[in-house]
Amino acid sequence: QVQLGESGGGLVQAGDSLRLSCAATGGPFTFTNLRMGWFRQAPGKERVFVGSISGSGGNTRYGDSVNGRFTISRDNAKNTVYLQMNSLKPEDTAVYYCNAAYQSLNYWGQGTQVTVSS
Repeated sequence: QVQLGESGGGLVQAGDSLRLSCAATGGPFTFTNLRMGWFRQAPGKERVFVGSISGSGGNTRYGDSVNGRFTISRDNAKNTVYLQMNSLKPEDTAVYYCNAAYQSLNYWGQGTQVTVSS
């Protein structure tokens, strides 16, 4: 069983930067076997894909709305994945969820709120 804990959310102004962290605990598991991702859900909207990173960190993907502004990375020694968010916009306001995927299994964190004021 993988447990995910997000941190780093908060209230920022448009144009600011913020870094989210997600630590994976529990187990037993091998962190490098997990493809890690970030999703977000704004009030009244569906949860949408933000970005993901392969186990080795060599492959990343991003949603169209954040491509070029957000960067996902991971530290396999710390079982942690990060989401660096730059040039934040009010439309980035959402609860951000960490996801871990391995074959048919998916694990989710509890989410962290990011609010961007204009």
